[in-house]
Amino acid sequence: MPARLGHTSRPRRLRRLPAGAVLAAALLAGCADRHSVDVGAVPDDYRTRHPIVVSEAETAIELPVVSSEHRLPESARARVEEFAGRFKTAGASVIRVMLPSGSLNEAAAGIASKEVVTILRRQGIANDRILLQPYEAGGLSGPAPIRLSFNALAARTAPCGRWPEDLGDTSENKNYFNFGCASQQNLAAQIVDPRDLLGPRASTGIDAERRTNMLDKYRTGAATASAKPPTDLDYDW
Repeated sequence: MPARLGHTSRPRRLRRLPAGAVLAAALLAGCADRHSVDVGAVPDDYRTRHPIVVSEAETAIELPVVSSEHRLPESARARVEEFAGRFKTAGASVIRVMLPSGSLNEAAAGIASKEVVTILRRQGIANDRILLQPYEAGGLSGPAPIRLSFNALAARTAPCGRWPEDLGDTSENKNYFNFGCASQQNLAAQIVDPRDLLGPRASTGIDAERRTNMLDKYRTGAATASAKPPTDLDYDW
């Protein structure tokens, strides 16, 4: 009989445990399960809100031409030269030189366009890659410009400056919507070839002659390190 009483008294003591202790034990047991933690589950990444998208886009500049002008000013020539460099770097196939048609400066723009084509050729752009096209400019006010453009791949983000929510609403402790947009745009602007975002480049072939020379030096015990240029500083302490 005493053994039976001792057997029935133990469950009664367990039932009298405080509810807080039971909850704490359950929480500690849950923390021990490391597989239940979702890594990166917080949906607050600025790279997701402002993704860098690679797409075909037009790059263009406009060169205003006054009716009394018959040649490009020095500043316009520098812009054409800079635009030609961007065209060659982008790897586009055709550059378009669009001339106003029906405007008051149509004749002046036609004369100035010859100088534009000359500058493009001087920058190494072949004649068959320069396309002259007219565009309707009869209803435009002011001097209708000569427009240079080409299409190529570009890495861009959506425009910044969107504020869909009140900045004072910080109850969820998340960064605001426009956060990180400028950084994404600056990163996209620094990318020379947007194709690098679509996939890695193929590895180049090895220099067999250079490798043979290095192995020969290694076998004979000669120095294999490259010679230091004279501009390098070598402190002798």
